[in-house]
Amino acid sequence: MDAKTDELRAAHDVLAEFYAERLAGALERMPVERAVLGLFAELTRAAGLGTDVGDIGCGTGRLAPFLAAQGLSPHGVDLSPEMVRVARRDQPGFPFEVGDLRRLPFADGSLAGVVCWYSLIFLAPADRETAFAELARVVKPGGHLVTAFKAGDGTLRRSGRLTGLGVEFDAYWLSPEEMRRRTAEAGFETVFWAGRPAEEPETTPQGYLVARRTGP
Repeated sequence: MDAKTDELRAAHDVLAEFYAERLAGALERMPVERAVLGLFAELTRAAGLGTDVGDIGCGTGRLAPFLAAQGLSPHGVDLSPEMVRVARRDQPGFPFEVGDLRRLPFADGSLAGVVCWYSLIFLAPADRETAFAELARVVKPGGHLVTAFKAGDGTLRRSGRLTGLGVEFDAYWLSPEEMRRRTAEAGFETVFWAGRPAEEPETTPQGYLVARRTGP
């Protein structure tokens, strides 16, 4: 494992309980996020490719109950072993495992869709082509991808300091244009994109994108 990936994993091991407490019930207070995830779920069901979806960078597993309530069967993957432990504890009944976005533990074309909820913002520029190609590899043609991200200009930022837990790691606030370009180059076509202004305690606008996997 390279040094930056090891730093990211170690930091999120420390942050697991912090996120579990801070984000508990957050989705219930975020109608825009529920609407975007609901659109993804409806498109996924309508495609008729099954209900298996990967929650890539699942963190504490907080999206799993919502996705299941929408008729999907989520399978969580996270780089952090501690995040996965917390997810298994807090969301029993759903599968979670440790994995890397650049080497996903799914067979080719095995998923009806993938959810990347604020997980792509940790990808260094050199890793993005590989990661987006990996997402395309595991999604069936006609399946869907949904992602939420902090919208910006792609500048490298050091995150984690404000938690007070002594951790730091690289993050990138990605531009909507790059997100659309990256998905298109990997073999997806955009079916929906949107954004919203920052809300307290956020400091940056948020972006959303839903794309369909092209192919035979």
